[in-house]
Amino acid sequence: MSEFRTASSAGPDEAVPDAPITPASPGSWDTRSEEVLSDSALTVGAAGSDARAGSRVADVPAVKGKTRKPGGRRGAVDPVKALMHRHRELCERAVDPLEIAAGLEAHGVTDRTAARFRHRDVFSLAEEMYARAERDDESASGASGATGGSSAAALSQSEARAAGPQVPVGWAAFAMLPGAVCAMAVAALDLTSGSAKLFAGVLGALAVGVALRVALRQGPLRVLGRQVPATRAWTGFLLAYALVGEGLLDGVLSGGPDGPWPLRTAPLLGLALAVAPAAWCARVFAVQSARTLAVSRGLDDFAAAVRPLLCGVFAVFLAVLTGLLLASGAVLGEGTRGVGPAVALGALLLLARLLEVHGFPDAGALMLGVACAAQTLALATALGGRLPGFGFLSAPVEGVASAWGPGAVAVLICGGAAAVLLAHAMRRLTRASAHAEVVR
Repeated sequence: MSEFRTASSAGPDEAVPDAPITPASPGSWDTRSEEVLSDSALTVGAAGSDARAGSRVADVPAVKGKTRKPGGRRGAVDPVKALMHRHRELCERAVDPLEIAAGLEAHGVTDRTAARFRHRDVFSLAEEMYARAERDDESASGASGATGGSSAAALSQSEARAAGPQVPVGWAAFAMLPGAVCAMAVAALDLTSGSAKLFAGVLGALAVGVALRVALRQGPLRVLGRQVPATRAWTGFLLAYALVGEGLLDGVLSGGPDGPWPLRTAPLLGLALAVAPAAWCARVFAVQSARTLAVSRGLDDFAAAVRPLLCGVFAVFLAVLTGLLLASGAVLGEGTRGVGPAVALGALLLLARLLEVHGFPDAGALMLGVACAAQTLALATALGGRLPGFGFLSAPVEGVASAWGPGAVAVLICGGAAAVLLAHAMRRLTRASAHAEVVR
């Protein structure tokens, strides 16, 4: 037990290295401990290399009972690499940084989120992810010639994307097909009578439906992603109401209907002719949005540039649609009756189709269904008001019809739904993800 001697039993000149005595002075912490804790021994400057850092750590005297490993210091975590791993498929199939930026924005990554990855905006973060993914592919392939070819192909695809989405050749002719077929159907209705007129009407409706289906599938209004099947049913109901709804509501409110319902063919002809300008507006919006996306440096900048573009395209379509409806009414002798409801319906259909084309079909289908339900409810309340003691049911519809005419009911319903869709489109269609095929 001689190794457990105390300081009191040892002589003044005898060295007891492992004796549990209280330090008399802080002399030992002035030399070795300060050297161990110095910044030059534990940190590495931005311009320093790993080899120099390892030599500095190796030169530090080891503390007794502890062994310092040269690689023991925890390295900085690469957040961009972790983000790339999370979106590995997006980085692998992207042909330019714009696809990665749109994909990140679709997953909720904003410019504020990009700041946590030490980037000013999502676009600069996407550029780094695209460049690093491309370097990983190059190192894995190890072929410099293939690298040049892939870079050229990516550049050409990026230029093609900036030019807008591809559309089939001759889409303008397909867009004019519904108007031409509808004009022939209306002419057949005017030239026939009796059972022949009924047959011409049914055949004409089928022909217009087929022409409209072809036009929507072969032009800028085609949908490449998910669709809501109920949208077709709601659209058909709204078009049927534009044909007979105003006359039917007027007859119900006046105590009828007496005799056959009057048909309003001018609104349908104007809407069919408006398919061509609607396709043109959709094409302009897609091309200009793609070009804006190619030069934008932030999500807010892109949204601020696309928002007036959407408003301008929508306003141009409404102006052209109004002119076509007025011309159709003048040619068919119906005047301006039905112009207001048809304009509201055309605005609603265009916004619903644009949202569906760019990957947001649910909102358009919902508002189309709401418009159908509201018009059905208006007819039902007008009929229900005839029952004894239930006159209050038809009071709202009668008030609107007596003040502005029976067509005002459809204007309020379709116009309100279109206003809601326009506000929704201002938020959805101004996102970068709405203009990238990768998120469709």
